[in-house]
Amino acid sequence: MRGADTRRGIVEIFPLNLTVMNNSSWIEKLRQRWQLGSIFQVVIVLVVFACTGITIALIKRPLLLFLFGESAAGSTLVTVLYYIFILPLYNVVLLAYGFLFGQFDFFWKFEKRFLGRIFSGFRKTNK
Repeated sequence: MRGADTRRGIVEIFPLNLTVMNNSSWIEKLRQRWQLGSIFQVVIVLVVFACTGITIALIKRPLLLFLFGESAAGSTLVTVLYYIFILPLYNVVLLAYGFLFGQFDFFWKFEKRFLGRIFSGFRKTNK
């Protein structure tokens, strides 16, 4: 039988750095980087990203079944094609959630920057 002095509490087993949890400087850095007006807007933007990711994860299986059927479930080609199809869908869902949460302008600018970076690699550079 263990004595009271050998028992360790949950805090000793899993120590938490509460100063990191209470320090909101990372949120402030996001607010400045994204040029948002308030911490609340940062939280809303993070919620939009979370909702979009969850939605895409939930529709993956039905989308794969619809596009490729049961037989091609583990194929490498199917995986590559899934990522090609999911990129535009992710962007549309992101804009839809941005609209629903009142942050459409932010996400529209975000999408334009994102797509500009993707397609800038396809442009010819004159040297």
